[in-house]
Amino acid sequence: MTNKEVTAYAGLSLMTLITGLSFIFVKIGLAYANPYDLLAHRFTVAFLTVIALLAAGVIRIPKIAPRDRISILGISLFYPLLFFALQALGMQYSTASEAGVIFAFLPVFMLVAGWLFLKERTTFWQKSGVALSVSALIFIFWHKNGIQSQNVWGIILLLLSVISMIGYFVIGKKIMQRYNSLGVTAIMITIGFIAFNLISLTRHAMNGSVAIYFQPFVHMPFTWSVLYLGVLSSVLTSYLSNYSLVYIPASKISIFSNLNPIIAIIGGVLFLGEKMFWFDIVGATAVMAGVALVLFFKPEKR
Repeated sequence: MTNKEVTAYAGLSLMTLITGLSFIFVKIGLAYANPYDLLAHRFTVAFLTVIALLAAGVIRIPKIAPRDRISILGISLFYPLLFFALQALGMQYSTASEAGVIFAFLPVFMLVAGWLFLKERTTFWQKSGVALSVSALIFIFWHKNGIQSQNVWGIILLLLSVISMIGYFVIGKKIMQRYNSLGVTAIMITIGFIAFNLISLTRHAMNGSVAIYFQPFVHMPFTWSVLYLGVLSSVLTSYLSNYSLVYIPASKISIFSNLNPIIAIIGGVLFLGEKMFWFDIVGATAVMAGVALVLFFKPEKR
């Protein structure tokens, strides 16, 4: 293994840890601000980080062909706009550990999207993995005092957030192949900064509460959560992911991503005092087993 491969694996491990813990910091941020303000402040920090990296020459904005400008705007609708908005709204009704389990469905939805839109073949075991993961998720939430209305909203919004990420992958694949992904990431963060601040400030203007726009920053836990989400979870993970893709096969990267739910569950218990019951452990294990079936039992190449 070369030094660059070792560095890539180290960066991938750090990226997995950051992503898994991001659910906890979203929950912390939501304790002091509504989802719209949290998103606005998160992307303001991310945007300022991008500006600093541009000034330092780390990032260069690519020259976008006119025919691709609308495409990038369309991709940005799925990610970051819908993805992060639905995530923040859904986590009002869910715990960090529950969100981690739901986001383990990303490889499952990727399989379904590939079958529907890309006509990719699937194996019996992959179909079994999808069925097992869905059943396990229903099992977890059914045992949480039955499926209540708030649980349902949390599940729906978080699942829609995952689906929006799939839309980003499917639609944005060709665009990402034509341009430097770091530069496109900077553009998308800028779009998120403009959109989320516009939404938040418009809501405050309608309520006559613009004066309290920055009020959450008087609470240090909120400040730390926004810095974490903006700098580490929004910007740094993009760099680590792109660096890893150069030296590590994408299939191995997707396997690393399945550690996110475990990190979210453990972090929720340790840092947020969330309770873990026997059905959480059984259900999360079944979800991970289903995802493993999806990843490892791929059809043989013709």
